[in-house]
Amino acid sequence: MIPIPAQYVLRFDDLCPTWAFSRWRRFLRVIEEFGIRPILAVVPANRDPELQVAEPDPEFWREMRRMEAAGATIGLHGYRHLCESQGRSLLPLQERSEFAGVAYETQREWIRAGMEILRGHGLTPRIWVAPRHGFDTDTLRALRDEGMALLSDGLARMPFVRGGVTWIPQQLWEPVEKRSGVWTICTHSNTASDDLVQCLAGFVQRHAAQFTSVERVLAESPVGRMGLTQRITEILAVVRERGRRKAKQLVIGA
Repeated sequence: MIPIPAQYVLRFDDLCPTWAFSRWRRFLRVIEEFGIRPILAVVPANRDPELQVAEPDPEFWREMRRMEAAGATIGLHGYRHLCESQGRSLLPLQERSEFAGVAYETQREWIRAGMEILRGHGLTPRIWVAPRHGFDTDTLRALRDEGMALLSDGLARMPFVRGGVTWIPQQLWEPVEKRSGVWTICTHSNTASDDLVQCLAGFVQRHAAQFTSVERVLAESPVGRMGLTQRITEILAVVRERGRRKAKQLVIGA
């Protein structure tokens, strides 16, 4: 059987009114030229000083509504993006998170409040995107209870169901050619280098027909419980990613 060619989803994190719009425009040209329908991970009530890179943009929410109308999927990117908990995440890639280790009642309250904020701005949040990949079984329960049983995370090769929630994996932070599977490329428009923008633009141009959307992934990809092979694949991928991040930190600190 000939394998189905790899499919790519593009995701942008840390979007909030204090973004750097000039940096966002670098990606917008690529999105519009090739008709990309990305995941836009929006922080509802940002309090993270690292994301306050400019004065609040009065057009931010209008831009998000315009993008959603053009086919983008709105992601709920945490609540305030304050990663103060040291609870263990289901994906142990970071030491601190906003949600992992926090009481269920608080997590559900934050998720509900975040969704209300986005809806109040005319958006329809459809997928959960955890800051720093930080979430636990209580997060999954809170998401289900608030009617959002879909998230963007995990290092498997195909979507799967875990904890009653459908996971669309997010495994890449830069373009990488793959033979098969569903691969989400996560980008941070505020901090992406010009080299990364050019690399992504070239990748999209070469593989435009392989870029997909959340809706198409859910419609076209078989989604079932995570099997043993997928679980082993994810564990090995987590180990590799932790090693890559540790090596990067050592280089930076050298």
